[in-house]
Amino acid sequence: MSKVAVVTGGTRGIGAAISSALHAADYKVAATYHGNDKAAEDFTVKTGVPHFRFDVGDFNACKKGLHKIEEKFGSVDILVNNAGLTQDAFLHKMTVEQWRQVMHTNLDSVFNMSRLVIEGMRERGFGRIINISSINGQSGQMGQSNYSAAKAALLGFTKALALESASRGITVNAIAPGYIDTEMVRAVPPDVLDKIIARIPVKRLGKPDEIARMVLFLASDEAGFTTGATFTINGGQYLV
Repeated sequence: MSKVAVVTGGTRGIGAAISSALHAADYKVAATYHGNDKAAEDFTVKTGVPHFRFDVGDFNACKKGLHKIEEKFGSVDILVNNAGLTQDAFLHKMTVEQWRQVMHTNLDSVFNMSRLVIEGMRERGFGRIINISSINGQSGQMGQSNYSAAKAALLGFTKALALESASRGITVNAIAPGYIDTEMVRAVPPDVLDKIIARIPVKRLGKPDEIARMVLFLASDEAGFTTGATFTINGGQYLV
């Protein structure tokens, strides 16, 4: 029987690549999103992966959303916490709202979704939780104290939950992508993007599929001895 995978922020960018790769590998995939209805509809038409709209930063919304997913597919075996946004500003100009929005979507969501699936995973003796962090959670980035803090927190969360869950057949790992060729990165001014690429030793942006392939491994039965790890996929830009 095909395993059930949920990908938050799964209809665009890296999330869309992850959802598509899992779907192609015969997982039953549910892609969540919050804002862009047209992108979600287009994604589903293109891939056949159903989309579910709810705010992953809201615990009760996650509870209702996961209930709908489980009614359609069954219990969740694989959770990919990918949803994220940026609200960039230097700290001396950052608003409380900018801080809270990033924490709400990038960090609260990981607690919410993981908390709601972890008990079932423990009862069934199997689970895969994969958290998408960022190079900027490892190295820091000017103008992103909120985003860097949230993405760094995911790494500590990953390690703690991995230790709690290992004896129950559940693995918990993180991926820290570098600069990936997505709509968000392409929105950076061309002169700034050129400077970013110049600092990447392989001299190019990463591809969303390169992140998706790591997710496929970590979601697999073969990855049962891999837990609590952070996989950096950044073209050598930041070495850990």
